[in-house]
Formats: sequence, C-alpha cells, structure tokens
Amino acid sequence: MDTELARTFLAVVSAGNFISAADRLHVTQSTVSARIHALEEQLGCTLFVRNKGGTTLTPAGRQFQKHAGTLVRTVEHARHDVGVPRGFRGALTVGGRFGLWEQLLLAWLPLMRETAPDISVRAEIGLEPDLMQGLVEGRLDIGVMYTPQSRPGLKVELLFEERLVLVSTGGDHAAGPGPGYVYIDWGPEFYAEHSASFPDFIGPALSANIGWLGLQHILANGGSGYFPKRLAQPYLDSGRLNPMPDAPQFALPAYIVYPSEGRPDFLDHALDGIRRIAAADVARARATLGSAERVSAVPLSRRSE
Repeated sequence: MDTELARTFLAVVSAGNFISAADRLHVTQSTVSARIHALEEQLGCTLFVRNKGGTTLTPAGRQFQKHAGTLVRTVEHARHDVGVPRGFRGALTVGGRFGLWEQLLLAWLPLMRETAPDISVRAEIGLEPDLMQGLVEGRLDIGVMYTPQSRPGLKVELLFEERLVLVSTGGDHAAGPGPGYVYIDWGPEFYAEHSASFPDFIGPALSANIGWLGLQHILANGGSGYFPKRLAQPYLDSGRLNPMPDAPQFALPAYIVYPSEGRPDFLDHALDGIRRIAAADVARARATLGSAERVSAVPLSRRSE
C-alpha cells in the first residue's frame, strides 16, 4: 500500500474534513478525495461518512486507523534509521511550540549533547496540528505543546503548567484588556476563560497565534497582552514591561507527547532530560512566586495512551 494514502487518511481524521486536510498536506481537495477513494477501493470498504459538519469514521475506518498509524510510523522510522548520520548510533527528532523552545527545550539541547553525544538530534518548531501529525506519522519522536489530542499509540503526559499573566508597556494597572491589547491564541481553554473573565471585551485590533510575535510587537510599539510568566519575567525585571496585578491569571498546561511503546532507549533518555529541565524551571519559578497571586481554574491533568 502507498503510505501516501495512509498519510492522507490520517490527515483527514486529524483535521475532521477534506478541506482542512488538503490545507495541511498542501494539495487540492480533489487530490485528497482521489486518494481516499483509491484507499477505499484497495481495502474494499468505506472509511468515512461525509456530512455538512465534516467527516466521521465508519466502523471500518476506526479499525483501519490504528493500522494506518502503524504503517506510516514504521516507514518513517525505517527512513529515520537509514538516515542516521555517520558516527551516531541513533537519531531523534523533537518538535515544540516556539515559546516552549525558549528557556526549556533550548536548555535541554546541550544536556542531550553532553549525556548522549552519540545521538543525532533534529529540532523543529510547529503548532499543535503539525506537531500531532508529525507524531502520528512518525516524523517526530517527541512533541512538546499546549493543546495535544489523544491518538492511538501516543502517550500524552503533563509536563508543567505555565501561568499566563497580563503585562503592559505602560504604567497603568487596569484589570483587563485596554488600548493596544494583543490577543494571543493560547488555545480553546484560554479562550473560554478569557471570555468568561472579560465578557464586555469586544475583540482585539490585533491577534496572533504565536506568543513571541505578540510579545515583540508590544515591546516595539507598546501595548499589553497575556504571556507566560516564564517568558515575561526578564522584561519585568528590566522594567520594559509592567505587571498588571489586578488582572486575573490563567493556567496553561504544557504537555509532552511521545510513542506509548516500542521506544528506543535513547528516546526515554531524552524524555527524562526534558522532564528534568522542566522540573528545574518550575522550581525556579516557585521560588519567585508571591503568595497573593491568583490563578483561575483550567484542567491541569490530561494523560492518555
């Protein structure tokens, strides 16, 4: 079977419809439809039921899902092993959100090089849909992200919890968004908590899906926004940003996602290293916390296989 067909099938499952899957795969919708049709002909069954709300898996589609994931991961792992650079015993690809590389995964890289010098590491940046797709297909060995999705064959583990704080370049102490506010899309949980906390907020003039982009914008042009305390702290310490203590804070859990079984020993070594770096970062953050800070409730634990 052509693994491109299985990969397209998994993209449709992840995206929920053919149009979004086509966007992720950078092909036309007709190409996606043709591939799924060819796959269904090969298997002799219908895999999806299409309706106005998108696509849903048939019983046969649900059965094929685990086999498709295994097929694509096996091929990708074979390519990965064959492509191990000379002089190394293994290769590892790690992907994460931009903000989770800063101070966290960037600190893990030299640790990995020191403790496992015979492992080649490839570092990638991406958003959750791309990271999850890479994990499902086996192109990524480890993903670090905020809003993962449960997938067969993958384990989702809570790594640590970010605290989103409202900061501003001005000297005001408003309790909510004001002029120059930049809305950062930190995921559906943040959207729900933000909407509940600021019911009169009519919407931002500027929004971004990457926190680093919004942070650089307000540093250069002024304004305010919600950012992880971990990333904002250096600017708070230098006085370039000011805290807005009367504004609510929000919890943003960060997760590590990896294969639930069949992992090489060096992958477990890498996972342990990331956990150590995250635990040390959390310990430093707790040492600087004030007892008066408030954090609104957001689901804190989410583990699945």
